[in-house]
Amino acid sequence: MRNSFLFLVLATVCISACTGLPKGIVPIDNFELQQYYGKWYEVARLDNRFERDLQQVTAEYSAGEEGFVVVKNRGYNTAKEEWEEITGKAKFKSDPKTGHLLVSFFGPIYASYVIFELDNYQQAYVVGNNRKNLWFLSRTPDVSESAKEAFLKKVQALDFNIDKLIWVEHSG
Repeated sequence: MRNSFLFLVLATVCISACTGLPKGIVPIDNFELQQYYGKWYEVARLDNRFERDLQQVTAEYSAGEEGFVVVKNRGYNTAKEEWEEITGKAKFKSDPKTGHLLVSFFGPIYASYVIFELDNYQQAYVVGNNRKNLWFLSRTPDVSESAKEAFLKKVQALDFNIDKLIWVEHSG
């Protein structure tokens, strides 16, 4: 019984740690989910094991059952020379007008998806629960140099390691 309780406490701490906010990051307010729906192209990201060797990465968001958001990620694995796709679900952390969602691709385990910059629903900066996960998303596969510079300036000021950024290719 004591071991079960300890496991429950540890699991709760781990799950809540994955659903928090990095210090200094504030999710956007006045968020409109319906405007966020549709296809987004990954412009840049910090390397993570789930996207290792992926290029031409896209994410599509759509309405799901029971208030969930369907999240479909797709990318071309350059090492395996094949397309990979995974579908998950997302829900709001609390307030549906705040750009802080929880996303799950693996059963009941959720992680933060925090939109901290959103330019007229055309470009978005997204972070996970820490500074190890960062994405620059756009409605188009190519963005201007000034958009890239604005992204770099913002995330460097927020203490992200921009030397580790991967700029995603969308050719072919």
